[in-house]
Amino acid sequence: MSGSHGRSVRRRTFVLGATAAAGTAALAGTARAAAFGWSDDGSNYVVDTGADLVFKVSKANGDLTSLVHRGTEYQGYGGMNSHIESGLGSSTVSVKQSGTTILISVTHGTLRHYYAARSGENNIYLWTNKADTSVSATRYILRVKKGLFLNDEPDSYTYAPTTVEASDVFAKSDGQTRSKHYSGLRVLDYDYIGWTGGGAGLWIVRSNHEKASGGPFYRSLLRHQSADGGGLYEILYYGQNQTEAQRFGLQGPYVIAFTDGGAPSSSLFPGTLTASWADSLGMAGYVGAGGRGRVAGVGISGRNTAYPYTVGLANSAAQYWGSARASDGWFSIGGVLPGTYTLTVFKGELAVYTGSVTVTAGGTTTLNTIAIPSSNDPGNASAIWRIGDWNGTPAGFKNAGLMTYAHPSDVRAASWTGNVVVGNDETASFPCYLWKDVNSGILVYFKLTAAQAAAAHTLRIGVTTAYANGRPQVTVNDAWTSAIPSPPTQPSTRSLTNGSYRGNNHTFTYSVPASAWRTDTGQYNVLRIDVVSGSGTTGYLSAGTAIDAIDLLA
Repeated sequence: MSGSHGRSVRRRTFVLGATAAAGTAALAGTARAAAFGWSDDGSNYVVDTGADLVFKVSKANGDLTSLVHRGTEYQGYGGMNSHIESGLGSSTVSVKQSGTTILISVTHGTLRHYYAARSGENNIYLWTNKADTSVSATRYILRVKKGLFLNDEPDSYTYAPTTVEASDVFAKSDGQTRSKHYSGLRVLDYDYIGWTGGGAGLWIVRSNHEKASGGPFYRSLLRHQSADGGGLYEILYYGQNQTEAQRFGLQGPYVIAFTDGGAPSSSLFPGTLTASWADSLGMAGYVGAGGRGRVAGVGISGRNTAYPYTVGLANSAAQYWGSARASDGWFSIGGVLPGTYTLTVFKGELAVYTGSVTVTAGGTTTLNTIAIPSSNDPGNASAIWRIGDWNGTPAGFKNAGLMTYAHPSDVRAASWTGNVVVGNDETASFPCYLWKDVNSGILVYFKLTAAQAAAAHTLRIGVTTAYANGRPQVTVNDAWTSAIPSPPTQPSTRSLTNGSYRGNNHTFTYSVPASAWRTDTGQYNVLRIDVVSGSGTTGYLSAGTAIDAIDLLA
């Protein structure tokens, strides 16, 4: 992503560059908080951090109703507060002070939510404990007043004149699309999100997502700007293009952090934050560092060193991940709740190894070198030709780089139609997505030697997700047509139009008989790929699929 989109990625961090429009004068005239403590104004608990931050939490519903830093009110746009989901409604709210920590507890049915402040810090620490599905999703929305940060029209700017899809994808007059869904980032790509300008930075530092779902490559809305203000999100569970069941339990801390305009302290980052001061606060479901363990692997063999490798741990209760060292595959994943986990090694985003590991409280489970069998990586197979790379993503295909922050109808997208000739920049020519109603029936031209044409071959098409059960049926030279394959399990919600190709990777295989090939070596063979499904609607919401790789095996 280029700088023209108003963002940069630094050490797995995400920063929206903006300049303060209004509020600069108020920031210059600093009104410093007086002393650490809390009070009750009748409607809210008011917390003074003893630094430059004073905030209020509603006694009626647990909303964050005021967020004042250096005398400037940041909270609120469109008359709305900051809160879990769209607001919990009537709740039981209490406050207590333990030395240099103030904890506000919110109880709404089976859900527990917490705000904590530390003396002398410009941070608010948050935890959310969701016990069941009585609250549909789990996200915290920090709503920021308009005018404090100049809108630089990032791809998530949602104030545009034309609605493209549903009520959350819009188009500007120049044909560029915008949506709150267009973050362009996976969970593992960022540690914090926010805005900076006028000598202040406002950030949400994400949690470790141990009770979230979707794994390290999950993409979801992170922030948006509109004519009324902006929103920053911590997504703990979101159903959009979700690949996993919802997890329950205490998630956090995630942090609302103010700075003088720079990045938040790295000491707050997930995997770095140590909050032993929270051990005695009595939060439901809290497990301190002493009740957690670690998994360490001495190495991973059988890797293709051209790709990054990630190791994930997951069970029904929690998820974790860590990067494998490029030189030898060493990895270490700490802060893990006790239990038995499925361990998965990913090449890029493609699972190439799975095993099992048990974690105990206070212990380190050390694993010997993990050997990835050659057959587990489809990229190791000898191929006559191959389009794309087997890495679990559509990277390199036409429009792939744009689709994590734009709608397929965006004016910046190259044509979704057009045929492909193997040997003529075939990957960049092949569209990253195929739809039944848009570009089904794409043709791939290729030549075979006489020996190759005399034998049957296996054709493989790898996909990363599908919408409305879209899957490929193939025809070769109008002489042979495959059966319609069964649809693999995929998310049931939108995916290809809201910035995500991440689903369940699946490989379709087709046994093409020798009789299907053309024997004249000077002639092109023609492969036609159709998208089939009885579901979906029209256009970009017709049945579709995202491509990982296509090859014809030798």
